Amino acid sequence: MLWQGESVRKVTGGRRRPSQGKRRFEVGLAPADTHLGESRAKIIRTMGGNTKVRSMRAEFANVTNPANGETKKVKIETVEENGANPNYVRRNLLTKGAIIRTEIGRARIASRPGQDGVINAVLLA
Repeated sequence: MLWQGESVRKVTGGRRRPSQGKRRFEVGLAPADTHLGESRAKIIRTMGGNTKVRSMRAEFANVTNPANGETKKVKIETVEENGANPNYVRRNLLTKGAIIRTEIGRARIASRPGQDGVINAVLLA
């Protein structure tokens, strides 16, 4: 798990003496790592009792054509590019900014599947 509290070091490199130790609410959760496959989602409780939907696997994307503004639900074939990490292409991980190949052409993912639970994409020209 990832600790998301304040650093012990200042920006200048000097040491900051923390007034308290690590707290349970400062611990982050593991990344969703949304893969290609039969759709599967997980509901996560967040701060204040709110909820987030994590897409664990996804099969379809809502792809918008910017030329006419039309949106269609289409099947994702594969991940072609990912600027976040080239290894994500080999693992077929779906993240924001990834270029995917769909039935109607190449599209860039505009949503955050691990946070929103849905994949929205924009068709590339």
